[in-house]
Amino acid sequence: MKTDMTQGSIKGHLVRFAIPLILGNMFQLTYNAADSIIVGRFVGNEAQAAVGIANPLMNVLTFFIVGVCNGIGVLISEYFGAKNEKKLRIEMGTATVFGGLVFGLLSLILWIGAVWILQLIRTPEEVLALTAGYLRVVAPGLLFVFLYNLYATALRSMGDAQTPLYFLIFSSVLNIILDLILVVGIKGGVYGAAAGTLISQILASLLCIAYSRKKSSVLALAPKEFCIDRSILRRTIQYSWSTGMQKITLNVGKLLIQTFVNPLGVDVIAAFNAVNRVDDFVFQPEQSIGAAITTFAAQNRGAKKGERVYRSFRVGMTMEVIYGVIIGIIIFAGARPVMGLFSSDPDNVMIPLGVTYLHIMAFLYVLPGLTNGLQGYVRGWGQMNLCLVSTFLQIGSRVLSAAFLIPALGMPGIAYCCLFGWIVMLAYEVPYYVYHKKEKFMLKEQTA
Repeated sequence: MKTDMTQGSIKGHLVRFAIPLILGNMFQLTYNAADSIIVGRFVGNEAQAAVGIANPLMNVLTFFIVGVCNGIGVLISEYFGAKNEKKLRIEMGTATVFGGLVFGLLSLILWIGAVWILQLIRTPEEVLALTAGYLRVVAPGLLFVFLYNLYATALRSMGDAQTPLYFLIFSSVLNIILDLILVVGIKGGVYGAAAGTLISQILASLLCIAYSRKKSSVLALAPKEFCIDRSILRRTIQYSWSTGMQKITLNVGKLLIQTFVNPLGVDVIAAFNAVNRVDDFVFQPEQSIGAAITTFAAQNRGAKKGERVYRSFRVGMTMEVIYGVIIGIIIFAGARPVMGLFSSDPDNVMIPLGVTYLHIMAFLYVLPGLTNGLQGYVRGWGQMNLCLVSTFLQIGSRVLSAAFLIPALGMPGIAYCCLFGWIVMLAYEVPYYVYHKKEKFMLKEQTA
């Protein structure tokens, strides 16, 4: 169901749009944890290691796809808000063809170069073949991940955040069922897990495309409309490249920080991996509120309703702050029970290590909410390069501070690195926002 955000309650639109995104992201995180448990419990350590090595690589590629589609989504929201159906259809046709070629080629490169890529990241010989086999099975799925995210983003950009959630739930549940059948039932090992992932991605993609074409006439493109418009392509690349690189920068930065954690020993590594899962759950609602601000701002920018855009920023930032305070209180009070979920041994050394980290982070969770709100607002105005630069500054400062703080302070040092990164990010974003709001630069740019 399409939603025109250029009219009606700002708060109501943001809440109704953000909730399905939050639920979908939470469901995806829960599914990822369940997938790891199935492989770990029913296959063995080598299989777990193979999936564990492959997943960060696939995550980088997947998040790049998500970032690219987010950039495309800003343009779709703008055209939808402006009631410019012609440009919206050209955008979808151009994005589908160009993105299909790019990610189809990327799938082929991953399939052919799996062993070389794994050797490049120093994969142990004893699991090299197994990991390469896993990657080769899931590699074709990149194309379908792109197609699903493109059409899901198109639906969200037109105000329908609920339908993509249903397809995500379907894909996640199907993946778990297939894991149980292919991994546990017929003993397919990591290849069974990879096949389950690929099948669920293909089906979710095809169903999402079929639904989009049936329910929205603007997405039901004729075969001749699947072509590349050069002028639209330039703008598409400008938007999607920035958001895609932003996602890659964020995830590569996390991998670099891991290199400073590893020398601290197994207990710290285990605690770090556990608190990363907790952070993922905490950050998702903040990111979803930011995404809601982006869609709202882009639609109203297209409709030339600048005052509604600014008001959405104030409402969204209020939501971010309230959430950050509430989740901080919950995490501080429940840090030990939360860490207990990651170990059956109540005396495990990693539990107090994780508790120390979470007690510090509980006071900081408002900060990423502020950065997500600011970035969501700025993305809605089409200022993609600001988001890329600020993310690069945040990750760069975190990695640099990690080189000194983590060896010296251990787990608390990891939390303080996050604090330093968010401070640097806000120090760059806030003056930019204040200056351009004062000069009304964004409004002039869009109405020129």
